[in-house]
Amino acid sequence: MTAFIIANLAPIMFASLVVMLLLGYPAAFSLGAVGLFYAVVGIELGEFRPDFLQALPERVYGVMNNDTLLAIPFFTFMGLVLERSGMAEDLLDTIGQLFGTIRGGLAYAVIFVGALLAATTGVVAASVISMGLISLPIMLRYGYDRRVAAGVIAASGTLAQIIPPSLVLIVMADQLGKSVGDMYEGAFIPGLVLAGLYALYAFLVSMFFPKAAPGLPKEAIGFREDNGNRGLSSLGMLFLASCVFGWFMMRNSDTHGADYVVLSMFYGIVFAFAVAVVNWLIHKFTGFRFLSKMAQQTTFVMVPPLFLIFLVLGTIFIGIATPTEGGAMGAAGALILGAAKRRLSWDLIRQATESTAKLSAFVVFILVGARVFSLTFYGVNGHVWVEHLLTSLPGGQVGFLIFVNAFVFVLAFFLDFFELAFIVIPLLGPAAEHLGIDLIWFGVILGVNMQTSFMHPPFGFALFYLRSVAPKERYTDRLTGKRMEPVTTGQIYWGAVPFVIIQIIMVGLVIAFPSMVMHYKGVQSNIDPNTIKIEVPQIELPPLDLGPPSK
Repeated sequence: MTAFIIANLAPIMFASLVVMLLLGYPAAFSLGAVGLFYAVVGIELGEFRPDFLQALPERVYGVMNNDTLLAIPFFTFMGLVLERSGMAEDLLDTIGQLFGTIRGGLAYAVIFVGALLAATTGVVAASVISMGLISLPIMLRYGYDRRVAAGVIAASGTLAQIIPPSLVLIVMADQLGKSVGDMYEGAFIPGLVLAGLYALYAFLVSMFFPKAAPGLPKEAIGFREDNGNRGLSSLGMLFLASCVFGWFMMRNSDTHGADYVVLSMFYGIVFAFAVAVVNWLIHKFTGFRFLSKMAQQTTFVMVPPLFLIFLVLGTIFIGIATPTEGGAMGAAGALILGAAKRRLSWDLIRQATESTAKLSAFVVFILVGARVFSLTFYGVNGHVWVEHLLTSLPGGQVGFLIFVNAFVFVLAFFLDFFELAFIVIPLLGPAAEHLGIDLIWFGVILGVNMQTSFMHPPFGFALFYLRSVAPKERYTDRLTGKRMEPVTTGQIYWGAVPFVIIQIIMVGLVIAFPSMVMHYKGVQSNIDPNTIKIEVPQIELPPLDLGPPSK
């Protein structure tokens, strides 16, 4: 029996951890307890000496000394301040008016704003709760199917999981030993494609089930001109002019690739904002306006979050700032935006700071527990067991990716994304690297997969967040005075099912088209290093005159 335990101590240890987590014990304490218990067992069985545990204090100190993890409190604080300053409410109201008359327009608006909030806040809870409070009553008021409305809101909020500055991408990069900037750049296009798939689903629903996603009536649309025109042509001309200006400013630049796109967008944003300000000033003093109300309102609402996206992600992508520095600038920018909107208060800052401290402590405690577990797991050769198990799978890289994604998808039913990132990724990373898989690509694939942990029961946190703000009982709509039916938990769960399927499809697309991620490496050189010849020119030196010998 002792020989059997010694030979299988690593799988027994991993199975014990799974049992502890399924019993409902906190992940941080489960990791630490299992690690310490099997450390004692390993010492008693002679697997390693007691002084092996002397490495534990240094590993825990390494968590506290990790500069990369400093980005987590910065981005969390930024997201919470923006959510409480009313930016989400302004965006949803304006973009909802923009898309409103189109069939399924409110669904498109929620998806668009969800992507924009994901790129500014990076916090799923803030996005889901904001859109649930603001958009859900409007969607129900105008006849949206409850399952469609709930699914769109919950799924759009989870875009903060994969679109930078996602918190889990920071943890993923740290656990895989890769650059957070590369992870952000690699995940950006898959995140936008996923948002596009959500919009495609909303389009198909509006086409085949028009009553499930109707357009808003004309009387519900504001920001009209005196002649009743919505002024969309003016908005289109401003958008086109901004794109042309951005291209003109960068056409003679030496910048290429993602840096070119980022800087072009920045110049376009500055141009649009300047035009809107000039229009506002002219209208204020002369009464004349060359931009429509819709164009001016959309510009004033869109520019601040877009500028903040450039301040955070743009500076990271073009190499001006590290993710930690970008997060610090984002936090400062969020405070400035809140003050500009006159919604910044001491109570708001206190609440955001307390919530940031709780989340940061939660992450650090899990990471400390993971360090304890991984040290003992390494001592009993668990890393060798996992690597041999995974690299011996049939099918090579594809077989490995299919098995790992199926494994992570099942674990996501019981663990949240932080727990998965801290427990599973350190075990899978070495095997992926051994098979020659690019770790940034691997991390993005798992990031999209772990997004499902927010969307399916029993621990779908996005569903819980939406349940907390969705009406549980019959209520009277404040605008129409009608008695409205509540949103049931079953409707929220069924509404999430199509989006879980879309996320699985997205995992397959990232595996099938790795170029969506690999662009982070930049433009590859066409020069063959083997053809390079270095020739050193022969230089004739004059004779060295040392002078007469000394006496």
